[in-house]
Amino acid sequence: MTSNKCHENNENVSCEVVCTHPDVIRAYADQMLSLDRATKLADLFKTLGDPTRVRLMDALAKTEICVCDLAELLGLSQSATSHQLRVLRSSNLVKYRREGKMVYYSLHDNHVQELYRQGLEHIDE
Repeated sequence: MTSNKCHENNENVSCEVVCTHPDVIRAYADQMLSLDRATKLADLFKTLGDPTRVRLMDALAKTEICVCDLAELLGLSQSATSHQLRVLRSSNLVKYRREGKMVYYSLHDNHVQELYRQGLEHIDE
């Protein structure tokens, strides 16, 4: 197995000379992510950047579950659990339904399920 010395030493890996390629720039300039969309995507990843919220997502990737059970499962207060769920809800990552006095949460949709699944696959490689 060969190793890349630059990565082992944590050195910056960059071009040694400044040389742009106008054909590449022309081909992709109109396909670049807008600043607005980039900001929204960065905000989504920031939301997922908290281990407690990731653990909530993990539970919800398995089943719909009520706030009381989520709190117990994660060893959190109901207040802390509700706060983290509110953050996830504001990013459209989870949704809820009310059944009498109970509130049940689940992942918002299949896109969120797939995002979660792919994230796990990536870290497990």
